[in-house]
Amino acid sequence: MLAAKPILDERPRIADALSARALIEAVLEALGALSHLVGEETELVRAGRLPEAMTREPRKTELAGIYMRGVEQVKLNAVALARFVPDQVKRLKDAHLAFQGLIETNQIVLATARAVSESVVRDLAADANRPMRANGYGPTATVGAGVFARPNPGPLVVSRRL
Repeated sequence: MLAAKPILDERPRIADALSARALIEAVLEALGALSHLVGEETELVRAGRLPEAMTREPRKTELAGIYMRGVEQVKLNAVALARFVPDQVKRLKDAHLAFQGLIETNQIVLATARAVSESVVRDLAADANRPMRANGYGPTATVGAGVFARPNPGPLVVSRRL
């Protein structure tokens, strides 16, 4: 039989105030960069510059991963952090709460952009499927300029770029 290899714990354990402060600072740095990027994305979407906002997605994913790994380290070392640097833990909690507010704003802006785009597509589909017959005859006939108006408004032009 093969001897079982001991499982090494690769997660760093906080043993002093210096390493506790370094962990909190690293997480705050990642959170700051992520907050900045989410704020940029929110403003770009709000301004209707969707293609430019989408270019930030890979970096946002990378920063979110770094932040989440940092949060896991904070959770694993919560007791040591509370003992060594309680003021920094409060600072991290405050920053995280501010980030949650930023994410809520971002989600509202994204939901609004989605609703607007769905409405535009729905209106275009309704216009494209409208019956194309003249209203000059029958019970819905109009008198005057409406009779001579074009029954079809013409071709639809759709821009794929905002």
